[in-house]
Amino acid sequence: MHWVSIGQIADIPQRGARCIETPAGKVAVFRTGDDRVFAIDDRCPHKGGPLSQGIVHGASVTCPLHNWVISLETGKAQGADEGCVRTIPLKVEGGQIYIASNVAVEAA
Repeated sequence: MHWVSIGQIADIPQRGARCIETPAGKVAVFRTGDDRVFAIDDRCPHKGGPLSQGIVHGASVTCPLHNWVISLETGKAQGADEGCVRTIPLKVEGGQIYIASNVAVEAA
């Protein structure tokens, strides 16, 4: 797998997110309270809410529109809700975040 640099982990606040644009739409890159990073489509499977504006707790994010909880690890809706968002492979080396190149990042 090939990787593309998208920035430093320090650029994302703990329990926060940043967005990047791709040809397939916005991708939200999250940093958890314990400094793990995850990337998922920035669109809730329920009504398309911006997940990057949600509340990060543990390895999940709560959509700001209707409180759906989405796993950052699997992209699946939690609890009684059903739906899924795409997860995108990331890795961190020396504080630098890399995203899988097959996502074809346009801008970081």
